[in-house]
Formats: sequence, C-alpha cells, structure tokens
Amino acid sequence: MGVGCPTRRLVVKTMPEGDTVFRTARRLEAALAGRRLSVSDFRVPEHSTLSIVDWMVESVVSRGKHLLIRVKPPAKIAAPPLSIHSHLLMDGHWDVYATGERWRTPAFKARAVLGNPAFTAVGFELGFLHVLRTTDEVEVIGHLGPDPLGHSWDPDEAVRRLMSSPDRPIGLALLDQRLISGLGNIYRSELLFVTRVHPRTPVGAIEDLGHLVDIAHRLLHANKDRARRVTTGTDGMNPYWVYGREGLPCMRCGGLLHKDTLAESPRSAERDVYFCPDCQNVYVPTSETAH
Repeated sequence: MGVGCPTRRLVVKTMPEGDTVFRTARRLEAALAGRRLSVSDFRVPEHSTLSIVDWMVESVVSRGKHLLIRVKPPAKIAAPPLSIHSHLLMDGHWDVYATGERWRTPAFKARAVLGNPAFTAVGFELGFLHVLRTTDEVEVIGHLGPDPLGHSWDPDEAVRRLMSSPDRPIGLALLDQRLISGLGNIYRSELLFVTRVHPRTPVGAIEDLGHLVDIAHRLLHANKDRARRVTTGTDGMNPYWVYGREGLPCMRCGGLLHKDTLAESPRSAERDVYFCPDCQNVYVPTSETAH
C-alpha cells in the first residue's frame, strides 16, 4: 500500500464542492419541499423587501456548485414561480434547524431565512444570493458543464468539452465549471493524484481522458452521502492523498509532496494545487509551449 502516513492529524478546511452542495440540497429538500413558508427573510439589499410567505417550496436541487430552491405562489397571488439561487463559494453554508432552535452561527452572518412550522433553513455567508423566475434558470446555470452528481450526467460530453482546449493544462481545465461542474480545488488535486497526471499536463496529452472523467464521477459519488469527505478510501487521520499535505511523505511512494500554483494568465488569481512529483508524470514544457 505504500509508506505509512504521519501520526499527526492534519487540520484541512473542507471547501464546498459538488458533493457538499448535493448534500445541502438534499437536507433542504427534506425540510422545506412540499411545505408552505411561514418565514421569509432575505438579508441582502437586492431582495430585502421580498416576502414569499405562504409560497410553496416545490423542490431543492443542486447543479454543480449552484443551489436552487424553487417556490410556487399561492393561487391568490398572480406571480410566476421563483427560484432562490445561491452559491456557497468558500465559506457559505445552509443550516437546517428545528423551528425555534438556537442557531449555531451568529445571526449577523445570515443572508436568507426560510421556515415553516417544523423547520427553519438559514443560509450563512453565501457567496451570492439571487431570486429569479424559475423559467430564467438557464441564464444562471445554462453555461455549466455536465454534473457528475446530476441525473443527466454525460461523460462523453464532459470529455468533449475538456478537449475543446487541448493545450490547456488539465489542472486549470478541471476548475472550469463550463467543462465539468462541481469540481473544486480539493477534487482537482485528488483526482490528478489518483490518475497519476501532473497538473500542468495539457489536456490533449492525457492518454485516457475518459478514465479521468470516470474517476471524477466515482469520487464525487463516493462522498455524496458522507459527512466527511474522503478520497483515500479510509476515514483515517489523512482523508486526502495530497491536498493540504505539502512537505509530507506521499502515502503511495514515500516521496515528499509538493504545492504549486496555477493561473489562467498573469493577471488571473492563482490557486494552489498539490501533487506528488514522483507518482504523477511530470510535464516538462517544450520550447514551443514554454512561456
């Protein structure tokens, strides 16, 4: 199996990725769907005067890292169905409480409160929150690539989209939600380690891109029902192969793990990527591709 891992537990912040949003949607669906809202409180300037009290929550769905709460007005109100569209970004989360239960997060961090007599759902520190007509959802999620946790998952389409820019480093392509949705920095690093691909490898140089896409699908599905994300196959001291473990020994070969940064351009934000230079085929740019 490889070299033993360090005895200390790593404290690595779990970032919201596709599996997190999928679980969030399922919790909200169980608490809100099929019930009329008795509490409606939007704490963002754009929707601060909006009230959807007495509206019925029809469904809650995830699309990659996006969350949609769909609501329908009562018959007495002549209005179209609406969708509450939120994104968690780095720090956002939706919590569900028994109505009247004390919140675990300070109230000043709340951006939306939706409740019925049994449950209250609170969105804290949401990356963004918009309310739009349900018929207009395509405007905010229509650009997304295939979702490994979606009912219409299409691996061939994911491969096709990734191959649309064969010279692009795979470490950048995997974070492009237009190509495949739901993958973030953790899954990017873990997926490339599992498939032994260096983050700077051009997409077109990967021999079996379909296998990489399949592993992405399997990793997200393996974690969609877990409270704690695990990619190593065991919920031990180190749930991740490489993420957040730079300078520590690789659990596969024993070599030291590295951290690099990748950005689309010199003006783009850099994102950390973790990898094992011994296990993952190191990509060395040729004179034609070096910058």
